[in-house]
Amino acid sequence: GMGGIGKTTAAKAIYNQIHHEFQFKSFLDNVSEKDLVVSQKKLVSDILKQTKPEITSVDEGISPIKNHLQRRSVLVIVDNVDRVERLNAIAGNRDWFGPGSRIIITTRDERLLKQVNMKVDKTYPLKEMNEEEALKLFSWHAFGKSWPNEGYLELSKEVVSYCGSFTDTTHS
Repeated sequence: GMGGIGKTTAAKAIYNQIHHEFQFKSFLDNVSEKDLVVSQKKLVSDILKQTKPEITSVDEGISPIKNHLQRRSVLVIVDNVDRVERLNAIAGNRDWFGPGSRIIITTRDERLLKQVNMKVDKTYPLKEMNEEEALKLFSWHAFGKSWPNEGYLELSKEVVSYCGSFTDTTHS
């Protein structure tokens, strides 16, 4: 889905809800903006509990992912993937991960999921939020509750409206 509709927020909520079911887990946030080796190192570090994995190149990073994760049931969130090469270097194939593993991918480009080496079981396109849903989401982030603090309702509505109009222009 397009930017700003809550893909990362949804992925975090899913992670928070099911991570306790997995001994091995990793949330790789904003993969499109990070060096791929950094994302691979975080994945290996989170799963194998190594503080500084020896990975100096993308090709070198694939080996420990494939060799050490295929025997483990893992939960991996790969957030904000923008290129198929990035996804293939982190979650290239199903046999990289053990039985019962869950790999959750967020992306703005649904076509990318059809190009990846790993077969994608299900896709869940997010719909745009209405103004009330957007205000609730904003309020949770800004105030830690579902409605703006007293005196901040109008300002909150302006912020949500501004962000919504910005999102609409990127969609066309």
